[in-house]
Amino acid sequence: MSENRKKIVIVGGGIAGLSAGIYGKLAGYDVDIYEKNPVVGGQCMGWNRKGCHIDNCIHWLTGTKKGTALRKVWETVGALKEDTEFADCDSFYTSMKGDVQVTLWKDLERTQKDLIRLSSEDETEIKKFVEYVKYAAECEIPAEKPMDAMGIIDYIHMGASMANMPKVMKEYGSIDLADMAGRFQHPALKALFTDYLPKEYVASSFLVSYASIATGNGEIPMGGSLAMVNRMVAQFQRLGGNLYCNAPVSRILIEKKKAVGIETADKKTVLADYVISSVDTMEMFGNLIGKKYMDEKWQRCYADNEKYPLFSAVQAAFVADREAYNGKGTIFFDCVPFITGGKEVERISVKSYEYEPGFAPTGKVVLQVNVPQFDKEYLYWKSLTKEDYARQKKEAAEAIEERLLIQFPALSGHIEFLDCWTPITYERYCNAYHGAYMGFITRKGVKSFRVKGKLKGVKNLYIASQWIMAPGGLPVAVTAGKFAVWRIARKDKRMIKDSFL
Repeated sequence: MSENRKKIVIVGGGIAGLSAGIYGKLAGYDVDIYEKNPVVGGQCMGWNRKGCHIDNCIHWLTGTKKGTALRKVWETVGALKEDTEFADCDSFYTSMKGDVQVTLWKDLERTQKDLIRLSSEDETEIKKFVEYVKYAAECEIPAEKPMDAMGIIDYIHMGASMANMPKVMKEYGSIDLADMAGRFQHPALKALFTDYLPKEYVASSFLVSYASIATGNGEIPMGGSLAMVNRMVAQFQRLGGNLYCNAPVSRILIEKKKAVGIETADKKTVLADYVISSVDTMEMFGNLIGKKYMDEKWQRCYADNEKYPLFSAVQAAFVADREAYNGKGTIFFDCVPFITGGKEVERISVKSYEYEPGFAPTGKVVLQVNVPQFDKEYLYWKSLTKEDYARQKKEAAEAIEERLLIQFPALSGHIEFLDCWTPITYERYCNAYHGAYMGFITRKGVKSFRVKGKLKGVKNLYIASQWIMAPGGLPVAVTAGKFAVWRIARKDKRMIKDSFL
């Protein structure tokens, strides 16, 4: 390795790892990515069953609006292109409560009219909610450089571009979604605001999510998660990056408090000038470097699942005749109670992929049901024997299908099971801590989790992971990859910038 061709080795080929790899190549480094699975993508993944495609990840992609800093990042890594098409969706989601159906439309004015028509007694609160969603549209995740590296000019610019966000935080930043739902009188509205995200989430996070949808900054790229990952892989390889799949890493090599490379599961040593860990951070601490490197902040957050809870899901996918299913988008509804993961479930959601004709044969549509699960449920699934796990997963899928048929009776005889997965699936395939597919939930009264992508006491080791900033997700992952390389490049006095290739 010459001085002019320094090498970066990246552990993990998820969105953060691919982002780091691409930015590393753009900054002039030799880059290797090592991924334990046969394919890259991490949790941003899709797979095929019975001639259908199942999409695991993208509900919406924040940063799709042209001209935003995050859109520049997505374009640089190849995830989005100038001609990328987006799904034709007109809503965020729909909630059903009894015979009442209410929708959060992309069109905020339509949403306001519909909600007031449903519940005039909630008019004042409805109007305030819509007004503050418009304010929340100004919120942007930092995508140029890490926040700890920002100077006064950066903060002035950020403050000017998000002038109304303090209003949002003052009104909704100190309450959770359960509190927010309690401000409304109509039971359908109470359900509406606690459906999409866990009720423990701070309410401002929900407003920002809805604002992304309403402003066109949260679209769904056609082809879904796997197609987006494949575009990023093509970008990385076109730049000359080396990708090794089926290549699990057993440890990160640290000598004299400095990362010097990795050791693979087959005992191969790969030396490098820098190492970027893009895997689940508990996997990094627990298996790759050791928990002795976990500082007090990390320890405290992992240990306190009251203040820093995690969530996952039991999910099941089906294929149905299009003519038998008249739903559209994501629909939440009450169901006959059933037990899964040791928890009684009374409300579930189903998402229709009618906007993706390539996901199912002609005349068919993929339906995907989500049942939220938390730490307690993960521990339940984890405690089961192999035989009991398989049986209870099968029972969960059957119970879910039964509830679908009750809610949508026209599906009877027109639906086929495809697959079912649990928090244990996320743990097994992605090394996801407690099966979580996002980071720590930001609760009211608790400081939002955020750390630098750098460990104290270890030189040349950087973290690119959704776990470095709550609530995680794709925007955090892709910027974490960029920022890891930004720190390396700054150390080497190199430039890093978004390039459109």
